[in-house]
Amino acid sequence: MGNTSSMLTQYDIEEVQSHCQDLFEQQEILSLYQRFCQLDRNAKGFISSDEFLSVPEFAMNPLSLRLLKMVDGLNFKDFVAFLSAFSAKASLKQKVKLIFQVYDSDCNGKVSFKDIMEVLRDLSGSFMSDEQRERVLSQVLKEAGYTNDSFLTLEDFIKVFGSCKPEMDVEIPVD
Repeated sequence: MGNTSSMLTQYDIEEVQSHCQDLFEQQEILSLYQRFCQLDRNAKGFISSDEFLSVPEFAMNPLSLRLLKMVDGLNFKDFVAFLSAFSAKASLKQKVKLIFQVYDSDCNGKVSFKDIMEVLRDLSGSFMSDEQRERVLSQVLKEAGYTNDSFLTLEDFIKVFGSCKPEMDVEIPVD
């Protein structure tokens, strides 16, 4: 299923659709497969970090190193599942889960003050000092009922972000 010389069968397409909770139509899966095959330059059946970094938008992303940990070595089915969080059809919970995974860089199921600070540092670069980031983050955590010593779980993220408005949906075009 990852080789550019192979074609997806109807069974493959349905299996991928099921794996990503039917968030993509068959034609979208076929388009994603074409893109996957373009990225999988050596036709290994998975995409490496270097291959992901060949996508300029990905390489420019300030969170690309964190995202690389999540996407390195994905086969086609997992590639589509990863992208499904960006679909307009994805639930808020699916989107928040992806955000949580970006923050939880050590994959321990908890996000600490330090984890959030690292993401803020990646996002803000030299535009903010560490002191400014700490003040802002401390205030945000306090307003949400947490302290700098709190460890946030996925459930905490869902609770905090669960009140987000649907207008925040971001869709990545397939073609």
